[in-house]
Amino acid sequence: MHVHMETVTDSREQAYAVLKADAEKIRQLIEVQMDNLTMPQCPLYEEVLDTQMFGLSREIDFAIRLNLIDEQAGKHIMNELERKLSALHERTVNQ
Repeated sequence: MHVHMETVTDSREQAYAVLKADAEKIRQLIEVQMDNLTMPQCPLYEEVLDTQMFGLSREIDFAIRLNLIDEQAGKHIMNELERKLSALHERTVNQ
C-alpha cells in the first residue's frame, strides 16, 4: 500500500508540474506576441490567448477528474496565469 501511495503522490506532483509548465508556455507565448505586436487588442492575439487558456482549462479539468490535482490547485494555476497575463498586458499598454 505504501508503494501505491508514493506512485499516486508522484503522479499528482507530475500532473501539477506539467500543468504549471503549460501555463508558463502560454505566458511566454503571449509575452512574445505582445513584444512583437503594437496593439494588444489585435484579434490574432485575443484568439490565441482564448484558445490557449481554454486548452489549459480543459487540461486542468481533466486532471481534476482523474484526481491528479484538486480543484483549488487548478484554480491557483489559472489565477496565477491570469495575473501574469494581466501584468504583461498592463506593461505593454503603458509603454
